[in-house]
Amino acid sequence: MDHLLSCAWEKATPDKCCLKNGMNDIKYVVELLEEKNVSIVSRRKHSYIMYQGIESEYLYVLKEGVVKLSSILRNGREFNITYVCEPDFVSLLEEEQVDGVSALFNVRIESDEATFYRVPRKVFWEWIDKDIKLFRIVDNFYRKRLVMILEALQKMTVNGKKGAVCACLYNFIECFGRQKAEGILIDFTVTNEDIAGFCGISTRTSVNRILRELREEKIIDIVQHKIMICDKYSLQNYIS
Repeated sequence: MDHLLSCAWEKATPDKCCLKNGMNDIKYVVELLEEKNVSIVSRRKHSYIMYQGIESEYLYVLKEGVVKLSSILRNGREFNITYVCEPDFVSLLEEEQVDGVSALFNVRIESDEATFYRVPRKVFWEWIDKDIKLFRIVDNFYRKRLVMILEALQKMTVNGKKGAVCACLYNFIECFGRQKAEGILIDFTVTNEDIAGFCGISTRTSVNRILRELREEKIIDIVQHKIMICDKYSLQNYIS
């Protein structure tokens, strides 16, 4: 597994300018969708816009809300990859191959409601054929998402259970973190089962134990069913 991750990482890692240009890229896509006056649709919490990689005739770009991207590997194991909480492609990926490892993707709505730009997949690919900038944006999207998948796999293999949970909590800061007097509030309700899915942990019991330990160490607290990061630097110390 380590050899697989190392080889795939070298192939997939985009250069730094690609990572920095992500917001400009999606801004270009959103402006294009607005210009084309594509449909905007809403979906309710826990509904799917992609399930086990089954291709829809439509492509979806998140407009508002929160969705969760997860993957089903060939062996049937599911792991959570990331939350998407700002405009981005969410159903562009279908089935991906990483050195012979097949991955099927789920996209599930996690906020009470989410809205999406919806465009027929065939039409979108016609746009790509005529727009070199859009082609490069989509190519860059695939590379960045592959990096994200590899990072998720690495968390499950190099950090151990507690380190993986700490890495998961730390990553939540970017998407949901709100600075408070007591620390950084993860302003989104995340279940222990979901945390387990991000960390490759089979049951939420282990997550319960680890969160309890982190509370006893005063690294985190629970405030109205949400996680408060009280000591970000101690949290980092558990991450490889």
